[in-house]
Order: sequence, then C-alpha cells, then structure tokens
Amino acid sequence: MAVLQATSSLFLLSSHTPLESPCTTNFPFLTTQVTKLALIKRGQGRCLKSKAAVIENLHEDEVLLPKEPEEGGEPEREKYDWREEWYPLYLLAEVPDDAALGLTVFDKQVVLYKDAAGVLHCHEDRCCHRLAKLSEGQLVNGTLECLYHGWQFDGNGKCVHIPQLPEGAKIPQNACVKTYEVRDSQGVVWLWMSDKNPPDLTKLPHFEPYDRPGFQDLSTIHELPYDHSILLENLMDPAHVPISHDRTDWTAKREDAQALFFNVTERSGRGFAGQWGRTRNPNLVNFLRFQAPCALSNTLEFTDKKGVKQCYQALFLCRPSGQGKSMLIVRFGATARSILANIIPKWFFHQNAGKVFEQDMGFLSSQNEVLMKEKVPTKELYLNLKSSDTWVMEYRKWMDKVGHGMPYYFGHKSISLPKEPAVVEQSPAGIVAGISASFPAKGGIGTQHAPNPANRYYRHVVHCKGCRNAVKTFQTWKNGLLALAAVALASAVLATARQSKILMLVSSVLLLGGSLVCSSIVSLITNNFVRTHRRL
Repeated sequence: MAVLQATSSLFLLSSHTPLESPCTTNFPFLTTQVTKLALIKRGQGRCLKSKAAVIENLHEDEVLLPKEPEEGGEPEREKYDWREEWYPLYLLAEVPDDAALGLTVFDKQVVLYKDAAGVLHCHEDRCCHRLAKLSEGQLVNGTLECLYHGWQFDGNGKCVHIPQLPEGAKIPQNACVKTYEVRDSQGVVWLWMSDKNPPDLTKLPHFEPYDRPGFQDLSTIHELPYDHSILLENLMDPAHVPISHDRTDWTAKREDAQALFFNVTERSGRGFAGQWGRTRNPNLVNFLRFQAPCALSNTLEFTDKKGVKQCYQALFLCRPSGQGKSMLIVRFGATARSILANIIPKWFFHQNAGKVFEQDMGFLSSQNEVLMKEKVPTKELYLNLKSSDTWVMEYRKWMDKVGHGMPYYFGHKSISLPKEPAVVEQSPAGIVAGISASFPAKGGIGTQHAPNPANRYYRHVVHCKGCRNAVKTFQTWKNGLLALAAVALASAVLATARQSKILMLVSSVLLLGGSLVCSSIVSLITNNFVRTHRRL
C-alpha cells in the first residue's frame, strides 16, 4: 500500500469530497513543474507523430533523478543512535488484558503487558533464570509469570515470587529483568529503547490532525515479511498504486498511471517533507512527511462544497522487527465521515488492506533478497525517475546521513550489512512450541493458525480483536446454520405431507446457503488474495 492508495481510500469516509475541486492553498512550484511538463509535450508534439517519439527525444537527465549531488563528495553524516528513539509497539486498543505480547525492535525482543490495574509495562523478553521467553508466560495477579519455572515479575522487572525457594529464603537481589519505558500517545503504545538516557518526550511523535474536532480514524496492524526500509519505500511510492493495485477498490485504475510532481521543502537528520500530486489533477496537493525513526504521514487538506475545511491523513508507523521483517500500524483518519463508512463493518476494510499488502508482498520480498545479495548501495541498483521516485531517493539519502547509527541499513551511496545472521525463531522439531511462541496472544492449531508470515491470519487477524471476534462469530453461525440445515433435511425426509416436505427442503437449502455465506466471509477475512493471472 502506498500513500496514494491510503489517501484515496480515505475519500470513502466523506460524502463531501470534491475530487476535482481546487485546493485552498496555492503552491507556486506547481505552476512551474506542471507547465514545464505541458510545454515539453506540446512543443515536441507539433513535430512528432507519437507520444513514444516525444519520450525518445527527452534527454535522460530530464527524466532520471541524478545519482550524484551537484556538489559531489560523500554524504553528510549526522549524529544518530537508533536506541535514542521512540518506536511504535502496538495499538493501545489491541493490547490484550489477559496475555503478554512478544514483540521486537530490530533484534531486541521485548514483552508488553498490562498489570492488574491496566497499567502498561515492557520488559526484555528473557527470564533472568534460564533465558526462557517471558512472552510465553501468563499473567498471575498482575505479575508476569515465566512458564518455565513459575518465577513472577512485577511491573518494575523485580522478581517477587520463586516457587522453588526454601521456606524463609530471600529472593536474590539480581533476580530481575531489564525494563523499558512505554507511553500511550494518541492511541499508540510507544517504546523508548535507550537504557542510557531517560525518555526524550520531545522526540515522541505527535500528529496534529488527531487533535482536530471530529477527527476519526480506522486503524489496523500488519506483520510483513520484508525489511522496514523496503516497507517505507513502498508506502511513500504513489506511482505504483494504479498498476499494482488496479481495481482493488474504485480509487486505483491502471489507466490513471501518470507523471507525478514533487517539491521537497524540508531535509534534516530527523527526516524530510514536501508536497506532491498528479500532473493530470494538479489542484489536489498532498503533504508528505517522514519522521525518524519510522513514521510516515500523508495529509490532504481542502475546502469541500459546503465551504468547510476538511483534513484527511494516512499515517504509517513502521517498526523494524528483525532482518527481513517489519510490523506496520496503519491509520486512516479524516474530519468527515460518510454514512457508508459507518455501515460497512470494520473487518471488511481490514481484509481489503490485507489484500493490498498481499498484492505487493511477492516483489517486495524479492527486492529485499536482492539488496541482501548484491551488497551495494541503491544508487548502483535503482533507476529512479524524477516523475515518480523522488521520495524513495530522499529516504535512501536520509539513510546515508544517519544509517551509521543503526544496526544495519541500505542507503543511496552507502550501506552497512547486518553484523549478525538472522535468528531462526521456529525449530522444525518443535512445531507446537513454535506455534505457541509465535503468536502474540490469541491463536490455535491448524493450517489457518500456522506461524507463517505469508498467512493473513498470522499477519493481521491475531493482532486484531475485531477480526478475531468476527471470525469466531461467523464460524459459530456457520456451524449453527449447518446443523439446522441437517435438521430441516431430516424433517423433510420424515414428513408425510407434501407441503411440509417442500417447506423443510426450502428451509434446508436456505440454511445451507446461509452457512456457505458465513464460511465465505471467514475465508475473506483469513485467506490470502491471489492475483487472477497467478492462479492455476
């Protein structure tokens, strides 16, 4: 999913969105860029018979982004430490009350849970006794109990109970686990990774639209099988949406693929920002901002037909969760919301978001693989266009500035490969143990619940209370309707009156149809999307 897909999808939330109406803010750069593109097309069009010929006469310097800056030299480095940052852990509304969550930031494993009072706590996901994962344990009287030997830890990480201690013996002072600071901000749980310095609240991301009256959002969580830098690239790439997500919903059509315009207004060690839009509709101007370490927002503001100023924002919080893995919190928000958005169940929007990620998953995973194998900066591999890839290059150049302070990175001109190999988290010999260790809180046994990052149930449903409840509800209805259909069929066989037989048979068919509908909805929520041309 990209910023374009997300922002376009937000129009479903409003019934007053004028897609072609002018934006209330004027951007002088638009006139220059759009006019330049128009003059190239018109001027050369007089003497050339086809658009293909026009493209051939454009020099590559006019089409491609320069690989080297005009001033030359090495990328300018800025002071940066990935630990001195806030990372988005989870949506507050999705944190379970009765179980612990095992999560990761880069290669650091942590466990998040609520105590008996509902207060959030976060520890290193490792028992100080024999290194068992605390996230596999359970909550007992507000403490986190290790499932191996029953050691219990309070919110400060201090061990408060050891079942195997002799009567009267004291708990060793060093029986404790490392703790991390967490904060709830605007419905998201953020983690401060540093163990050297206290939390810097000035770095805690804050998103202004959420403070506006009437602003509502639709949020989801997704695990994805590729690096968070690949994910961020994809999300800030509006050019791919009409092609990759063609007809996923009414906002994406391949015939809408076109040149885009960009204007970078801010650059620093904390990120970058600027405006972008489509050359065929230059009046609608989006504002994109990337904030260190992993927050991307795309905002669209305009005045609707009633003269009311409206705001839409697509917010992507992309946590690095290990080599070749990432976890994404997606938030679509708006100041206006249509009746249709209130009627359609949230699970329908969630499954559509899952479909969008599945459409990109194959080539993004392979892109990740190529970067790891080639071991060269992206300027040696990418062919970036001025009219589509500006944000991608800005992001990789930002990596050049600050990547030295990360565990690993792929920049535009520089790279640093992982110093340690990726950890294999599931042992083939311990399937049941692997399943229990892999699920954040709620799961089960069977193919649907398998700990497979290509499985939609694993990637999203286990992280979403709403979708889990929907699956359980429709499965219950499916089984109930199937049982009633069997009863109706048996009654039809036993009935002697012809009218009763017909009534029971019709009832059986209707009940069976209802059961199939429920089964189809469960499949829609839990099964991966497969492109038509990829099906056997």
